[in-house]
Amino acid sequence: MAKNIAVVIQEDPRKTHRPVEALRIALGLVAGSHSTTVVLLGEAARLLSEETDDIVDVDILEKYLPSIAQLEIPFVLQDTSDQIAVGDAFSIRREQDETISSFVRSVDCALVF
Repeated sequence: MAKNIAVVIQEDPRKTHRPVEALRIALGLVAGSHSTTVVLLGEAARLLSEETDDIVDVDILEKYLPSIAQLEIPFVLQDTSDQIAVGDAFSIRREQDETISSFVRSVDCALVF
């Protein structure tokens, strides 16, 4: 049975490999029958930015980004005053913290990284 899944990434991809691994997991979930949304909090939005040189495992990230864009995986990013600029090849919507919190509580399963 298909489930609504949120993959919440809150770690800084410049400091750990976990955000890139979380995107790989999200890609695998989308390939199945699950409805998957990726929530990027804080510095995790750098995964979709044009400047990726300082991201841990950038070579792996660059392999997956075209598939993520092609599959139009939905991303939710925090709507903040100091927003990280992201590429326009992705399906992105910006939301306030309260809306994001409500969304994560409403899904069948949330994976938090």
